[in-house]
Amino acid sequence: MDPQPDSPWSTPATVAGFSRSPPNATLIRFAEAERDRRGAQQILDVGCGAGRNANPLAELGFDVVGLDLSMPMLQAAMARPRRMGARLALAQAAMDHLPVPDRTCDLVIAHGIWNLAGSGSEFRRGLCEAARVSKEGAGLFIFTFSRNTLPAEATPVPGETFVFTQFSGRPQCFLSETELILELGVAGFSLDEDVVKLTEHNRPRPGQLQAGSGPVIFEAAFRRVANS
Repeated sequence: MDPQPDSPWSTPATVAGFSRSPPNATLIRFAEAERDRRGAQQILDVGCGAGRNANPLAELGFDVVGLDLSMPMLQAAMARPRRMGARLALAQAAMDHLPVPDRTCDLVIAHGIWNLAGSGSEFRRGLCEAARVSKEGAGLFIFTFSRNTLPAEATPVPGETFVFTQFSGRPQCFLSETELILELGVAGFSLDEDVVKLTEHNRPRPGQLQAGSGPVIFEAAFRRVANS
């Protein structure tokens, strides 16, 4: 059963689009670097969608668990062709209730998922869950909406700091760089730019009009801090 059958993420057109999406090359490079430097093997992909990253990572020999709330997305991920022996497990789960034991993941991926949190508390629960399942020193790869997607005069949902409805009509999280680093720091992650530099994609240059209506995206790597 799909707990959110009316979600735009479960429509056939959206699922088909995500099924055709290629993997994030920066994420793949980071995962391989984690394996080379730290022996990373266990990967958790939170909000894996149709498997654009989970399937290729399994093909590369990682043990991957992919989680998503959308059953059509999970079915699409399962239907993707992959080589014999690729280790990929898929399960239906929310970002803030991960069915994964404590301190078992070498790398956690939050690719386009935390920005879908409808409140600051849901966002923070998602971060805490990612910290709970991460081994000491584990990597975290994020791809999430930037506050610079919205005009400076946009106001957040009452009672919230970084939750806005102006982009899609639904409450979603748009953090500034300072807020992102602070929130992740509180959860137990520190910025790690050895392989992946914190990058803001799609942000127009000063004086340049925003081309199109796509969001501005933060892409970055963090690391689970010891004793946090």
